[in-house]
Amino acid sequence: MSGSLSESPLKNSVPEIPIEIVSEEEMALIEAALSAARSSIPAIRPPFDFHRNARSIQSITVLSKRSFSGHTEVDIEDSGDFANTQKKGKEAVPLLHRFRRNKGLSVTDITATEWCQKQMEFVLLRGKRKTTKAMKAGSARHTKLEEEVVKKVTIRVKSKEDTWALKLLNFIIGANQLLFEGLTRELPLIGFIEGIWMVGVIDEIRMPATETDRNPILVDTKTRVRDTLPAEPQRRNGRLQLMCYKYMWDNLVADHFPSKQFFDFFTLNPHSVLSEEIRERTADSGFPAETLDDMVRLYRNTCSMLPPAHDQLLLRYEFQKDNSLLGEDQFAFDSDWLKNQIQGCLEFWLGEREACYTPEEERWKCRFCQFASICPANTDPDPMTPNHTNT
Repeated sequence: MSGSLSESPLKNSVPEIPIEIVSEEEMALIEAALSAARSSIPAIRPPFDFHRNARSIQSITVLSKRSFSGHTEVDIEDSGDFANTQKKGKEAVPLLHRFRRNKGLSVTDITATEWCQKQMEFVLLRGKRKTTKAMKAGSARHTKLEEEVVKKVTIRVKSKEDTWALKLLNFIIGANQLLFEGLTRELPLIGFIEGIWMVGVIDEIRMPATETDRNPILVDTKTRVRDTLPAEPQRRNGRLQLMCYKYMWDNLVADHFPSKQFFDFFTLNPHSVLSEEIRERTADSGFPAETLDDMVRLYRNTCSMLPPAHDQLLLRYEFQKDNSLLGEDQFAFDSDWLKNQIQGCLEFWLGEREACYTPEEERWKCRFCQFASICPANTDPDPMTPNHTNT
């Protein structure tokens, strides 16, 4: 790895760069990240060799169309008719149960809801926007960063128990990579917080360079179409994302993982024997497991060996053209603010209140929303010009 690991990332200063609101291509990239969870399962990293350099560690790519959270596109039977759904009002099935039943919420579900609840509602009922060139470039950058520390290999899954076993194994090996080599990337998380199951994938985790501080630093890298730093609403959304990851991480290391509820919620058979190929992989990785229940036990044991995440979190902003660093946003974890944000999002997902529109001072977001022409917040005949009336 580069020499950056030898220095504390928390000491880096943010350069003086002009701040823009957003560009159309940039908003396309944002919406891709906010609209849904990642479209494919994250890489899995067996076998793990403690004596290898981080660049040579292998990983497994699962041949499955399931995303980490178990959902990709809106199901046809779930899309329904938007007008009829609106008429049902309080009698409608909560969005959480309708779209995330047996799947759990992704962290991007939470951040997309914070960005604009009404947009999130439209995304669920009408589907997300098509992938653009900017979105593909951002995704490619994250893939390249991951490949700097892992080498992918391929393995097929035969059941949803196999799929979950590989997700858990990916975490176990990534956590050991962090402990022994000081860095891991694209680490999947599954945890039970605020009464719901939540899933996510952490871009990067670093161990501090100092021997006295052993709390892992959670890092997220955002790519920018222009060489400017994002506006505050975008920074706030990125902070929410990282705080969710820390909250999940800290709950896991405190062993707040109800195994029986996990099996029940995701309709999994804990005694399901894993496929022969997966059992061989777990054995080669040094974590032999016969059943999914074995993998869950290993997952919890691994979590119990990890320290809580650092209270200082780090957002990095890169220029998409040349991957140069534009700046870093170092900020402190705020438990009260985070819980308020999550509770506000859950009220929407649980149907306890209707979707809110984005605040008037942030109504510029509407200019880049694909649903602006049909959103009740925008009554202007020009869908690209937001209406600044109170909602």
